[in-house]
Amino acid sequence: MESTITNNYFWLFFHSVGKRAMNVINNLGAVVIFFTLAFLKIFRPKQIREIVQQVFYIGAKSSNIVILVGLFTGMVLGLQLFYTLNKFGSKGVLGSVVALTLIRELGPVLTAIMITARAGSAMTAEIGILRISEQIDALYTMRIDPQRYIISPRIAAAIISFPLLTAFFDLVGILGGYLTGVLLLGVDSGAYFYRIHSYVDLVDIRGGFIKSIVFAVLVSTACCYQGYFTHLRTDSYGAKSVSLSTTSAVVFSCVMILISDYVVTSFLM
Repeated sequence: MESTITNNYFWLFFHSVGKRAMNVINNLGAVVIFFTLAFLKIFRPKQIREIVQQVFYIGAKSSNIVILVGLFTGMVLGLQLFYTLNKFGSKGVLGSVVALTLIRELGPVLTAIMITARAGSAMTAEIGILRISEQIDALYTMRIDPQRYIISPRIAAAIISFPLLTAFFDLVGILGGYLTGVLLLGVDSGAYFYRIHSYVDLVDIRGGFIKSIVFAVLVSTACCYQGYFTHLRTDSYGAKSVSLSTTSAVVFSCVMILISDYVVTSFLM
């Protein structure tokens, strides 16, 4: 009798694990198909106007917060690294350490998180409202492909905007490190920029841009997917489903940014 009960518990445990694993695999497959179809439709004609509008919304309107965060990130790095390097008598390499930290790691990651918080959440909410108000269904009745009209321009705009904003973040962050290290703490100005020129290679810059493109694909796909399929949520409906989809999109995007950052870094090292 006890062995039968034990076997039943084992069966229920493995059944639960297998069911969750299959759900994860099914969802990942759906996301991949969703992105592939939307990405291929980017190259259809008459897409330029919508892409430019989304570049303005995702990129230009996010530039202020990205520049602000980049400036203070560089200032904090300059301050913290100065005292750390000064203990080892290496404060002359402050410029190279600040620049490499921003270009290889913090620039792409923090830029992606800032865009997710500002534009990604709005993207999910907007598409979710279009879905629950049946405007996407109306596009089907007018023989307009919703993915080509709504999803593809946002993915294309994200792929364009993320690297550009990452470059802005890096430049402003290096300037912030200069303000702290040179103007406030007395590091030689020539040494600061000379170390940057000597130690920062094209490989480092290329790695940062590769990360930003990967983050752009992940964030735009996750946010658009959550909004597009808001009506299929089983835990809520209506306006609440939009709010939950937005929360899920932002949390999932931030987690995937950190996970993919490790994976991409391991390949680029």
